[in-house]
Amino acid sequence: MDVSLANSAHRRSGALATTCSSQSVSEKFAELREKNEVALIPFIVAGDPDIGTTERALKLLCETGADVIELGVPYSDPLADGPVIQAAATRALAGHTDLQSVIDLLARVTPSLTAPIVLFTYYNPIMKRGANKFMGEIKAAGAAGLVVPDVPLEETKVLRELATANGLELVLLTTPTTPTERMGAIADVTQGFLYLVSLTGVTGERQAVQGRVEQLLKDIKTKTDKPVAVGFGISAPEHAEQVVSWGADGVIVGSALVKLLGGSETAEEGLAKMGSLMRSLKAATVRKLQTA
Repeated sequence: MDVSLANSAHRRSGALATTCSSQSVSEKFAELREKNEVALIPFIVAGDPDIGTTERALKLLCETGADVIELGVPYSDPLADGPVIQAAATRALAGHTDLQSVIDLLARVTPSLTAPIVLFTYYNPIMKRGANKFMGEIKAAGAAGLVVPDVPLEETKVLRELATANGLELVLLTTPTTPTERMGAIADVTQGFLYLVSLTGVTGERQAVQGRVEQLLKDIKTKTDKPVAVGFGISAPEHAEQVVSWGADGVIVGSALVKLLGGSETAEEGLAKMGSLMRSLKAATVRKLQTA
């Protein structure tokens, strides 16, 4: 399927696509900012424990308060991911979930979702597909944005241009070790929101959020008025509440949800546990009103 066919398919499915979240990621954050609300952004791995459960999970995430959803494309060498997400990717790949499976899933499920979908994928699957073809196909299937964690700022220009041409937003990441000047450059060109990695190292559950995140948020907000979402190591409602109090515009939760969904005895149990955690996380993202 070439890009012209993908774009044609997208045009043909336009009426259907508007029944799901037709908002861009930027528009979703703007809507939340007007209401003084913080985005809850759950992350799960497509195909873990199986594609059918992923489809149910995406709908449940919307029902339990997701504002934006990150959907991971399983990959055999996920350098940024910790053991929980690596294990999920391994299970998904063993179950024969590949990029085409994810695209097909999106095409089926996005018409019934209320949150924009941001795909999280490493660059290799994009390169193998062909970047332009990849962008056209995921947009036609209903994706709103993209995170590619292993492409440095200097090499994102072409991806950003292709994303924009296809009506997608490319979200870039900054870390605690990113120099201030570079952080500003990343903030200038990120689309949708800026993804603040809260710690050095890989994804995974932590006992607490590093206090340095508070200062990082302050520093970033002197460089940009774009929304900033904090991820990596956010696994409990108290973590979400903490980063919200520090001024985060979004909270990204991955490993804790992936662990519940993929590590339970049955899909039903995993979905129930995931839904329960989501409700607690949603409550924790409510900004506390300041009283005089």
